[in-house]
Amino acid sequence: MLIGCGNEEKVLCEKDVYALAEKAFSSLSLKNKRILVLIPDHTRTCPVGLFFRIFFDLLGNKVKNLDYLVALGTHRPLTFEKILQRVEITPKVYKGKYKKINFYNHLWDKENTFKTIGTIPSSRIKEITDGLFGEDVIIKINKLIFEYDLVIILGPTYPHEVVGFSGGNKYLFPGISGREIINFFHWFGAVITNPVINGVKDTPVRKVIDEAASFITTPVLSFNLVVKEEKLQGLFIGEPGEAFSQAADLSSKLHIVYKDKPFKKVLGMAPLMYDDLWVAGKVMYKLEPVVSPGGELIIYAPHINEVSYSHGEVIDKIGYHVRDYYLKQWEKFKGFPWGVVAHSTHVRGTGTFENGVEKPRVKVTLATAIPEERCKKINLGYLDPSSINIDDWKGKEEEGMLLVPHAGETLFRLKSN
Repeated sequence: MLIGCGNEEKVLCEKDVYALAEKAFSSLSLKNKRILVLIPDHTRTCPVGLFFRIFFDLLGNKVKNLDYLVALGTHRPLTFEKILQRVEITPKVYKGKYKKINFYNHLWDKENTFKTIGTIPSSRIKEITDGLFGEDVIIKINKLIFEYDLVIILGPTYPHEVVGFSGGNKYLFPGISGREIINFFHWFGAVITNPVINGVKDTPVRKVIDEAASFITTPVLSFNLVVKEEKLQGLFIGEPGEAFSQAADLSSKLHIVYKDKPFKKVLGMAPLMYDDLWVAGKVMYKLEPVVSPGGELIIYAPHINEVSYSHGEVIDKIGYHVRDYYLKQWEKFKGFPWGVVAHSTHVRGTGTFENGVEKPRVKVTLATAIPEERCKKINLGYLDPSSINIDDWKGKEEEGMLLVPHAGETLFRLKSN
């Protein structure tokens, strides 16, 4: 089953979504079933509230349970109030119409919340990675999914620095998975590098994720969305792989912008939904390809005062460096969480490390509330955000200056690439 529609022109309205969801659910036997819906946290632009209402209208009086799990990956848990904001209801409304619904956070750092469902053997890892890696990869998943008859993935697709595009089985891995596979495939993606993998649909990292998902026995239905500037332009419902494929094709048309030439200075404005550098790093991931060698990328986010709520201590120890800084000193760094090391390289960007000298391709500067001393400690530049006048950046592309509002979800590339 694959149901859906979407294109570059039409915006889907609530009536369209209702009809598509109704058609999808009508083909399934869901009476008295237990349903668990996976949703993204606040760091993804997605009309979760719209689907929350429609799912309840269609299933609330039919199924035994209709519960929600926030697929956090390794982000920090949401408060109950924040979860209600994510599904766009008030506490009063929840206590009335929706009181039977349970909400859960994925607790990525609590080992007792996982079930080991299999192992991708070293022989298969060697095959997928073309010999770059050769270890067994243990697959753990949030054991809550085995208490339900159907898991629904609800989430958007955008270009992604590790996997190529988000969506589909990525809401399982890393959305609700254990650290072992998260660390493995994030570092694998970092070794390939962000400019090579970002915005590519079929990637070796996606193969790892899909392989891991094949071990899950609970049926999974994917509602794969494509959202542009908060407008729903695509909805594809079906098996995660098929739904993702259709969504990624549309995302590649909506979320990739091509520029004729690179820029000496790029100012990426991180939206408020990015509340630490861990997620605001997407500004760098999406803009690095259009920064000229020796140029500067400024992450403008006056509201951010923390590097990472989940991984800040590790980042303070290792800092931000290019990939080869780690590869050529692997014995020194292999004991750190590989996912954090991967994040480090993505934010710092590409570059070289020869004879003990690191030469990043571009300069990365933080214009945030993170103090200058800490920026230096983690090997990033600092700029007082109050010194930046946004108007000074407008209309300056011909002078080699690019301003990108709401940066982080749209990928910028050079036409020549």
